[in-house]
Amino acid sequence: MVDRSDVCVLIPTYNEAAAIGDVVEGFRERGYENVLVMDGHSTDGTREIAERKGARVHTQSGTGQGAGKGQAVREALSLIESPVVLMLDGDATYRPDQAERLLEPIFEGEAEHVIGDRFADMESGAMSRLNQFGNRLINRLFRTIHGKDFADILSGYRAFTLDSARRFALTADGFGIETEMAVECVKHSVRTTVVPITYEARPDDADTSLSPVRDGSVILLTLYRMAKTSNPLFYFGSVGTVSMLLGVLAGIYVVVEWVTRGISHEVIALVGGLAIIFGVQLLIFGVLSDMIVTLHREQMHFIERLSREDETAFGRGENRSLGEDDGD
Repeated sequence: MVDRSDVCVLIPTYNEAAAIGDVVEGFRERGYENVLVMDGHSTDGTREIAERKGARVHTQSGTGQGAGKGQAVREALSLIESPVVLMLDGDATYRPDQAERLLEPIFEGEAEHVIGDRFADMESGAMSRLNQFGNRLINRLFRTIHGKDFADILSGYRAFTLDSARRFALTADGFGIETEMAVECVKHSVRTTVVPITYEARPDDADTSLSPVRDGSVILLTLYRMAKTSNPLFYFGSVGTVSMLLGVLAGIYVVVEWVTRGISHEVIALVGGLAIIFGVQLLIFGVLSDMIVTLHREQMHFIERLSREDETAFGRGENRSLGEDDGD
């Protein structure tokens, strides 16, 4: 059973005047009183509309318009006190009546982080073919790098416990925040599940600030950058493999030229040899780094488990002490 009083609905926004009113109203009508809108210095009246509909609005501390979704989420996590957070975009593409789908696994103790899968029920025109291709590519890369299938890591509709989110090391300022959260779920072994949701088209008069090429590049770079500490074998090995292949191709070219035409290419041969050596070194470094990261992760999991056990034991001790006091 979902306890709405324990939920903070978090809505990062920037110039969403055409939709934010309906979004806030939709959640308020369903009994969610704690609605926090993080406004990125909107210039179209988004803040005023959200406040009129009953939301608590906080302007991001970042300078300039559109300070970034990632920065908004990080700042919001320092403000929120509710134990559970329901996060979504303010563009009316996500349905308030499906909030319980994401919240129920958390309140039933089945998960700490729940992601809404937009591809399960996507309305026609809700996402361009280019964006669909990019999303599927990023999800496939995530599965390859991190070994987990979260179906739709870029989904903006998700629920999570505040405790689990505060363990995350989030640094992205923009749309890379969802990617970081997915990676952090894997790194910290946060119990994560995926539920189907409906993804609707934006209202006709609502503009999007998402740039497929720019933001897609940022997300891919974020995914690759975070592999450094979560899957260093991929991070270093991918570059090492490319370097080795280029070196081998250079070597083949040198041999073919020498055999067929009697021409020697000493410089190309030297560069090719160095590329192969560099690639092998990166692969070795990746293997060693992977061993270190695996050991560190096991130690962190052990420490976190001990911490949870200590908290549980402390809570039982307090309850027993209170019971004895009542008996006196």
